[in-house]
Amino acid sequence: MAHVMTASASAQVAVVTGAASGIGAATARLLAQQGYAIAGLDRDGARLAALLRELGPGHSGFTLDLCDEAEVKRIVGQVIEWRGRIDALATCAGVVDTTPLMELSAQRFMEMASINMLGTFLPVREAAARMAAGARICTVASVAGLRGGGLAGTVAYAASKGGVVAMSKTLARELGPRGITVNCVAPALIRTPMLDATTAAPGHIERLHGLTALRREGSAQEAAAAIAWYLSPQASFVSGTTMAVDGGLSMA
Repeated sequence: MAHVMTASASAQVAVVTGAASGIGAATARLLAQQGYAIAGLDRDGARLAALLRELGPGHSGFTLDLCDEAEVKRIVGQVIEWRGRIDALATCAGVVDTTPLMELSAQRFMEMASINMLGTFLPVREAAARMAAGARICTVASVAGLRGGGLAGTVAYAASKGGVVAMSKTLARELGPRGITVNCVAPALIRTPMLDATTAAPGHIERLHGLTALRREGSAQEAAAAIAWYLSPQASFVSGTTMAVDGGLSMA
């Protein structure tokens, strides 16, 4: 039986994008366990509803397209109507692409930029406009955005996630004077549906295991722990940083 994590009426509010699955769902669960009221945002309404049933009373879900500016404005406004505040934001929504360079269309390249970069920028902008001093933001990029692609994601994915890294640093500078921190996690080799989709070829996952210092893959819960730390009071003097959560893969 799932553990119900009821949020009190006075709980701090954490908005989690991509909350229906993978790292986003793990982050929503962990933050709920820590006492946050969770506003889960995702385009998959059915999976989001299942997560909310698991979390229990005091949490809410919002179905939307994170690349639709008007929708993001409307939904963030609804979060404020629901709880009156936003204390933390984790932008976990994103997609991967493995199309080789010479097969990559301009349309697909721009789709990746829209989903991974615009889908990060819009929730940050709208949430930050409503945040007070002491609020915290954590974006989710990828090790591909630090070292370039080539392990799973290719050029469109690596470029879009590199954009998230650069965006996060700029946001930290712009929001810092208001007392809002912005940091980024860059996961790799985390067991999620995305990893399943990009490592199906025989021997691929074993090769990637061999490139990590720990010789294994990570869990969504391990990635969520890094995000939750950035959103916690323990990270109150940390801003503008990017943490690789990859078992040492980025050293390869």
